[in-house]
Formats: sequence, C-alpha cells, structure tokens
Amino acid sequence: MTPSIRTTAPATGSTEAGIARSLLLQLASAAALGLLVLYGVAFAESPLAHNAAHDVRHVTVKPCH
Repeated sequence: MTPSIRTTAPATGSTEAGIARSLLLQLASAAALGLLVLYGVAFAESPLAHNAAHDVRHVTVKPCH
C-alpha cells in the first residue's frame, strides 16, 4: 500500500494580503523610527547631537539653513 501524500495550497488572496499588510507595517514602523530619530536629534538640548546632525547634512550636500 502506497502512503498518500496530501498537499493543500494556501489561498493566494489571503497570503498576498498578509504580505502586503506586513510590508506596509514594516514601512510605517521604519518611517516612524526615522522621524523619531530625526526630530529627537534635531531638537536635542545637547549641542553635540545637534551639531553632529548638522554636519551630516553639510557632508551629504543637503540644505539646512
């Protein structure tokens, strides 16, 4: 007697929706973290952190004034 192999494919609609939702969640999380770091450093009371971010803007040729 040969053992039967039963395979079931996942529903493609639900899998694609889950992947899209996961990707959007990752992008939103990365954007939120980036904004938090950007504003946290830009408005830091420490001149060292603010000047470091300011110097990076000059090095990457982005306007800051």
